[in-house]
This record gives sequence, structure tokens and C-alpha cells, in this order.
Amino acid sequence: MISEFQELSEKIEKLAELTQSLRSENYLLRQANALLAAENVDFKNRLLAAQQRVEALLVQLEPPAPTSDTETPDDAEAAR
Repeated sequence: MISEFQELSEKIEKLAELTQSLRSENYLLRQANALLAAENVDFKNRLLAAQQRVEALLVQLEPPAPTSDTETPDDAEAAR
């Protein structure tokens, strides 16, 4: 009977140690997750800023005006 209690006591002790270990691991994982979430937000903000800069540059670009020096394929056919 005493050995059964001793066995049960050992199992409870192991369970308590495992519980503490898992709590510590969970805490570290939550910290890592928070850091990654913050990094993700930063990357999204940087991507949005880059997208806005590219869009601003595209607005500033004007399509090239056709010049009389440039011969198009249709002009080449008409000249023949």
C-alpha cells in the first residue's frame, strides 16, 4: 500500500515538472510569436510604402510621344 502511494507521488511529481516545463515553453513561444507578428507588421508597412513609391513614379512617367523620325511597320509597308 505504501509503495502504491510512493508510485503515485512520483507520478504526480513528474506531472508537475512536465507542466512547469510546458508553461515555460509556452511563454517562450508566445514571446517569439509576438516578435514575429511585430516583424510582419513592419514588413507589411515597408511593402505598402514601396508600392506607393512605385505608383507615384508610374504617375510621373509620361508615355513617349511618337516622333516623325521613327518609322513604324505600317510606314515601311506603305513605302514599298
